[in-house]
Amino acid sequence: MGKAKTSTVRARINPSLKRDVEGLFEKLGLSTTEAINLFYKQVKLRNGLPFNVIVPNKVTGKVLKDTDAGKNLVRCEDAEDMFTKLGI
Repeated sequence: MGKAKTSTVRARINPSLKRDVEGLFEKLGLSTTEAINLFYKQVKLRNGLPFNVIVPNKVTGKVLKDTDAGKNLVRCEDAEDMFTKLGI
């Protein structure tokens, strides 16, 4: 048997972000506690964060900002339309 869980983690989270993420956890069949434990185990296993953390360059930052604002988007009907527009 594993050790009893006796430590508590407390954090302040934006309520909207918390609601959205907990909805995703529910779809995945995870409680918030299970998701946090999973994250901690992955950090320990990888000896670091389980994903890349980078600061986007100016071009990437502008694209992300434009995308969030719904600007400069190319809409495609389906994968074939996307490949055509990409010239592939």
